[in-house]
Amino acid sequence: MSRQWKIRVPASTANLGPGFDSIGMALGRYLTLHVKQSEEWFFEGLGEDLQGLPSGKENLIYIIAEWVAEKYEAELPAAYVTMESDIPLSRGFGSSATAIVAGIELVNELCGLQLTKEEKAHLASLYEGHPDNVVPSIYGGLVIGSQFEEETHVVHAGVPTVDLVAVIPSYELSTKESRDTLPEGFTYKAAVSASSVSNVLTAAIMQDNWELAGRLMKKDLFHRPYRLPSIPEWQRAELLVEELPVYGATLSGAGPIILFFVPKGKGKEVLLQIRSQYPGQAVEQVDVDAFGSSVEVLEAACTAKK
Repeated sequence: MSRQWKIRVPASTANLGPGFDSIGMALGRYLTLHVKQSEEWFFEGLGEDLQGLPSGKENLIYIIAEWVAEKYEAELPAAYVTMESDIPLSRGFGSSATAIVAGIELVNELCGLQLTKEEKAHLASLYEGHPDNVVPSIYGGLVIGSQFEEETHVVHAGVPTVDLVAVIPSYELSTKESRDTLPEGFTYKAAVSASSVSNVLTAAIMQDNWELAGRLMKKDLFHRPYRLPSIPEWQRAELLVEELPVYGATLSGAGPIILFFVPKGKGKEVLLQIRSQYPGQAVEQVDVDAFGSSVEVLEAACTAKK
């Protein structure tokens, strides 16, 4: 039997300000795998951004697939995997999270595990440590989640009625480097204040009240005070929020991408205004992905024995 698959995983943005490590949204940028069974493992990256990634079993996609196969005591057959991506690496669009989800989708097909979305979400969150990037890439739309060793709690909040404009700096910023700027802990009083802002942000999003959500992005106490000083594009964005017809702006994940939240239907108009404020920077409108990861069987032919 010769089988081939096309696996597509959307990017994601995490936190949305104070929803730290628990709120995320799928975006219309994609990691795409073209998979065919092979005698040995090989990963081929197409495009400049994927050059230099491991081509063998050191590739994160393989590491995830093997990790899941071991959990289910399944034998993982080899495959030749061609990778394409329009997701900027190490910028805050969950590029590593898409690789984690892609690895789970890959092993699910190669080993016939028939995992549910809930099982995929738990596995991805368990490996990542939190659900904010990986779970939206599985479900699509906006997701609010909480991760524990034994289970993952997920609320799928549908597809927000908001346009997004992204400022994409040319430099990379690793999640570890960005997290190193954060404090190791909060006092009880500070934790209460920070979580209250996060709670109201969640309620505002669930009511599709993006005007209030935008204001709360600027009130974030979990990471804004610590990351803002080192990201000039974010500092500029907070000034522009007062001048432009937008709800708000915040860092996408660990950054340095900045996302502006714009009234639905106004994205193209506001894009031009924002682009004029960031000369030499990539400024693009980004759609919300509504469907999450998908798998298409391209070939499943069997040659009968004579």
